[in-house]
Amino acid sequence: MGHRKITNTRVELTALGFGASVIGNLYRVTPPHDAQAAIEAAWESGIRYFDTAPHYGLGLSERRLGAALRDRPRDAYVVSSKVGRLLVPNEQPRGIDTEGFVVPDDLRRQWDFSRDGVLRSIEATLERTGLDRLDVVYLHDPDDHWRQAAEEAMPALADLRDQGMIGAIGAGMNQSAMLARFLRETAADLVMLAGRYTLLDQSALDDVLPAARELGKSVVAVGVFNSGLLSRDRPAEGMKYDYQDAPPALVARARAIADVCAAHGTTLPAAAIAFPRTHPSIINITLGMRNAEQVAQNVELHDQRIPEDLWDDLRARGLIRSDVPTANDPGRSSQCL
Repeated sequence: MGHRKITNTRVELTALGFGASVIGNLYRVTPPHDAQAAIEAAWESGIRYFDTAPHYGLGLSERRLGAALRDRPRDAYVVSSKVGRLLVPNEQPRGIDTEGFVVPDDLRRQWDFSRDGVLRSIEATLERTGLDRLDVVYLHDPDDHWRQAAEEAMPALADLRDQGMIGAIGAGMNQSAMLARFLRETAADLVMLAGRYTLLDQSALDDVLPAARELGKSVVAVGVFNSGLLSRDRPAEGMKYDYQDAPPALVARARAIADVCAAHGTTLPAAAIAFPRTHPSIINITLGMRNAEQVAQNVELHDQRIPEDLWDDLRARGLIRSDVPTANDPGRSSQCL
């Protein structure tokens, strides 16, 4: 599996990454043996980038990922985690987490983008994972905390990076406008862009992707299925889009894209994974993987070759934006694997 370097750092990511939110019991229980098997299957397939966060299962994802990787050669893989949500004792537990993870709520999340909060969060993550270091650290969903995140958290991460304790730093969000600000106004090396550069939403072309390209910085794309609507060959009513039921018009648009994919000999999920790679600043696609079967499916979809004229056809039909980069776009060929 190919690698791409995070610009201006020594950190290299495999083209496909393992998203560990689901092994933190996102939406439903993932048995321990399934989580372990998923990580082992990812390793065997050549995946060497693993992303987690304290938020995912109130630390369960970090614990499971760390346990599965602990005996692997440390320089052979890259782990990213996130800061901004400290895990603290829950004084009023109700029995189960209320933020989408099927785990006991003996802990709760506390927003904290202060320098001390960043250092405490990283220390706690290292304790939960049992790892000696984190390769990449992102600010996690700082939407309502710009000032503290930009003025305290990011400088704290930059100090750790400059001391060689972290390889690369950035921010991860479901919006693109503030990510552009992080690239332009802070020491961020990269951003994790969730759901804003997909077959159904190319709004990142208005802000963060031009910023990344102008500044020579990197982007990791996640949420490429937009919460599920792009995950099947044939989208259906009742599927999710950005965590809510997809409106009928959007389902119809997804079906139209699926029809064009089929006409070009491919499928909607394969095209959804391949699409972000049309932009030269996007160096990695990270997907959630709950068990070994999902790993095998995602790797197979990722490895499919998508005909370039598919994107041309989608542009011509008005199903994606006309400014989506093409194969002949200047600078693309030199930056893509």
